[in-house]
Amino acid sequence: MLLITGANGQLGLCLKDILGPQGAFYTDAADLDITNYAALDSFAAQHQLDGIVNCAAYTNVDKAEEEPLLAEQINALGPANLAKLAAKYNIPLVHVSTDYVFDGCAHTPLTEADSVRPLGVYGKTKRAGEEAVLKYAKTAVILRTAWLYSPYGKNFVKTMLNLGKTKEEVRVVADQIGTPTYAPHLAQAIVQILPQLKEPGVRLFHFTDEGVASWYDFAYYAISRAGLKARVLPIATREYPTKAVRPAFSVLDKSLVKKTFAITIDHWTKGVDECLKKLS
Repeated sequence: MLLITGANGQLGLCLKDILGPQGAFYTDAADLDITNYAALDSFAAQHQLDGIVNCAAYTNVDKAEEEPLLAEQINALGPANLAKLAAKYNIPLVHVSTDYVFDGCAHTPLTEADSVRPLGVYGKTKRAGEEAVLKYAKTAVILRTAWLYSPYGKNFVKTMLNLGKTKEEVRVVADQIGTPTYAPHLAQAIVQILPQLKEPGVRLFHFTDEGVASWYDFAYYAISRAGLKARVLPIATREYPTKAVRPAFSVLDKSLVKKTFAITIDHWTKGVDECLKKLS
């Protein structure tokens, strides 16, 4: 049986949709604290685990600037503990990371071999989590993803739809470029990857949906496809200041994950269409 941590988040709930309510041990911070190794070890000793998928993360990018220690506990210490646990019980680990490990200065899709330089607390703590998995795990995959959304929880698509229903104009940043990723698509990829983790080794991969978009493109597509009348207007990053600096360009190259695990990836617009259908 798999252990899914952070199971009440977007990705965890999408994994539950695929695997079924009895298909894994679904835990969140209230059930199992990943920052407490003794608690993890006790859990693993009592249950037969076949693998771990770590969906737990501190993801509030701006608030992380005010709570660096908490972000570090969840994003760095937690993955270190899970990597040690997976190594002890000789089971594979899938750890989810982020495009925020990059500084956004590139102009072409980023590969796994490109150097990292996170700009804020969130990116720095997520990079520390990657390094912990690389150091302690025996058999693991780190999956960097980006711009995750789903029918669940708080996310960009749901925020834009709410604004599109209540505002005449919606102003959205147009000079940050990346790729929206529908969480069920990432969940499906994880389910496809896990059975293939037979050999020892820790590898890093990129997974997002296909295509390239700005936040403005993303919002425009979602609002127009939902049939809302609000006008979507492009603005510059400087017109929407935030506590944390975002990478200006974080399109991820998916060649390696597609080749290694024989994965087919859908275009980001298909994900938005699927999400709108679910939400309606």
